[in-house]
Amino acid sequence: MDKYLVVVLVFLIGGMGISVTRDPPQYFMFYAMMGGAIVVILYNSFKIRRKAQAERRKRWRSKK
Repeated sequence: MDKYLVVVLVFLIGGMGISVTRDPPQYFMFYAMMGGAIVVILYNSFKIRRKAQAERRKRWRSKK
């Protein structure tokens, strides 16, 4: 995972902890940050998959 994505993910997780421990808990903020964390994880997996496909195509073309 890229460094900037890790930093964003850490802040989102920290924000989730803060939003739940407040009195009264702010569930809207918690679920919004959880959605953001899920988007960051999905984006990273999409990026890794796309890079792996490009490398596989490159290896396949070099054999021909």
